[in-house]
Amino acid sequence: MKKVGKIIGGVLLIALVIIQFIRPKKNQQGYESVVAFEAETQSTEEIKTILRNNCYDCHSNQTTYPWYAEIAPVSYWLNDHIEEGKEHFNVSEWESYSVKRKDHKLEELEEEVEEGHMPLDSYTWLHGDLTKDQQTALIEWAKKSRKALQAKK
Repeated sequence: MKKVGKIIGGVLLIALVIIQFIRPKKNQQGYESVVAFEAETQSTEEIKTILRNNCYDCHSNQTTYPWYAEIAPVSYWLNDHIEEGKEHFNVSEWESYSVKRKDHKLEELEEEVEEGHMPLDSYTWLHGDLTKDQQTALIEWAKKSRKALQAKK
C-alpha cells in the first residue's frame, strides 16, 4: 500500500510541475478598453480609481495580476474568476451594449455593491474591501449614470 501511495504522490508531483509550464492566456489588453465606459458614465477620478482598484481586474479586458497568479493551479482559478466576471459584466464591451443593457448592468452594479456581494470575498482577502464611503460613491455614481442613460431612451 505504501508503494501505491508513493506512485500516486510521484505522479501528482510530476503533474504539478508540468502544469507550471501550461498557462492560461492573460487578460491584459490595456486600460484603453475602458475609456468609452468611463466617458459615457462620466466617471470622476475618484470613481475611476475605485473601479481600477476593485472592479476592472475581473470586469474588463485588463487585469493587474498579483505575483501568485504565476503559480498553477492558482493561475487557473484566477482565470476562471476573470472569465466569469467578464461574462456577467465587461466594461470593455460597453460600446456594444444597448442602452437598455447598459442601464441594467449599472442597476446590477448598484445592487451587488449595496448588498456587499461585490467585490467577492475571495478578492477582498488580499486586495481589501470597499470602504463605506467608496460604496456610497459607487452607488451614487451608478444612479446618476443610469438617469443619464434613461434620458437617452
